[in-house]
Amino acid sequence: MGDVMLDFTEKVVLVTGAGSGIGAAVARGFARHGAHVVVHYGHNREGAEKTANAIQEAGGAASVVSADLSSAAGATRLVDEVAAAHGRLDVLVNNAGDLLGRMPIAEMTDEHFARVMDLNMTSLFAACRQVIPVMKGQGGGAIVNLTSIAARTGGAGGSVAYATSKGAVSTFTRGLAKELARDGIRVNAVAPGVITTPFHERHTPAQQMDAMVAGIPMGRPGTPEECVGTVLFLASAAMSGYVTGQVIEVNGGQLTP
Repeated sequence: MGDVMLDFTEKVVLVTGAGSGIGAAVARGFARHGAHVVVHYGHNREGAEKTANAIQEAGGAASVVSADLSSAAGATRLVDEVAAAHGRLDVLVNNAGDLLGRMPIAEMTDEHFARVMDLNMTSLFAACRQVIPVMKGQGGGAIVNLTSIAARTGGAGGSVAYATSKGAVSTFTRGLAKELARDGIRVNAVAPGVITTPFHERHTPAQQMDAMVAGIPMGRPGTPEECVGTVLFLASAAMSGYVTGQVIEVNGGQLTP
């Protein structure tokens, strides 16, 4: 029953930032359920090719595409390229994003703040805008955005700009869902908590990570694989056909709505 409800056979799924972490796990998850997965990367070509190779070795279908998502133009070109190559785009997973370094607001330049917003919000807006006519033309689709627990908490130390951008993603998700509901396009989001990914390896000192984990009722960080089921659920019309405009928290009980 579960396999039928999560059948993405003949569906084209674009996962941005799929070279590592949650994006790579989500890409593999869609492929296991029959989708052709387009694995996007910005800088991590090796990781994206590794994700695609793992999918293909397991009997799945995957292709790799590169785009610079630091600007709206890059996101627009990415969606156009995928839609042109495959003739459709059934699921868009906007996973790409980054903290770009922990920094107090008092020390932050205009340029740094703009870079964070462009990567995490502006490019996501552009990708969604560009996919709307594609999905309308094919009779519907699903958009799943990756936001963060930081959208509701304001973030841990040095991540106010990141938290602000993710708060915008959550609000954008709710609003866009209302705009597109009658077009058969569902828009939802997943808000991970503390997940063991290269994100924290780059940006979170061990002492800060320990403090964050201490506040999780389950007593541990999550894994990228533990985010996959929620993304697949939201992308599946069979499982969540009456679900839109929602932000689902995946955080081990650290924060409850």
